[in-house]
Amino acid sequence: MTYLNTLISIGSDALIEMNKYSNEIFSDLIEQEIHQMLKVKNGFYAFESALHIFPSIASEKEIGLIDWNKNDLWKDKYQKDLDGICFFAEDIFGNQFCVKDDKIYLFDAETSDFEFVANNLEHWAELILAEYDVLTGYKIAHQWQIENGVIPSFYRLVPKIPFVLGGGFSLDNLFLCSSVESMRSRANIANQILDLPDGMEIQIKVEK
Repeated sequence: MTYLNTLISIGSDALIEMNKYSNEIFSDLIEQEIHQMLKVKNGFYAFESALHIFPSIASEKEIGLIDWNKNDLWKDKYQKDLDGICFFAEDIFGNQFCVKDDKIYLFDAETSDFEFVANNLEHWAELILAEYDVLTGYKIAHQWQIENGVIPSFYRLVPKIPFVLGGGFSLDNLFLCSSVESMRSRANIANQILDLPDGMEIQIKVEK
């Protein structure tokens, strides 16, 4: 069994029925490995919802890859050009795993920085299985749900004080926020600190 098959097998049930599968996203964002993964299981959660793999299309409870990757949903809120990048999964904090230049990166929602993760989806799955707490935020997700109940679909745990501004990775600094609203609001932070040198004092302006 491959690492990817193992990850798929330990995840939740498919989020969308297979007879509703769509490969429309791959006409523009060519990533056949993701295409094949979603044909096996069309979106799923793993590690107590800490890892969220988007299904190919949306339902009443889930947003799909097609809608999630539309520029006017949240991508265009960032000053960086995110067009043509396929965002296919997210960690518990809403940071995005994506395909960029035929490699897999982690997109930091607060800084808009890309961190290289793996050369392909199989290697990505291997790393997720080996370092799931670091790469998905599993421990925080587990602790949150013990105290507050199950994290609902379409929501992530977002810091009240952004991590990049010194906010802690602790339950009292986290609140439930919809994935879309999380990305839109943190794009505002990322844009204001874009290209600033480390250690510079800043004053964040909150958009209402």
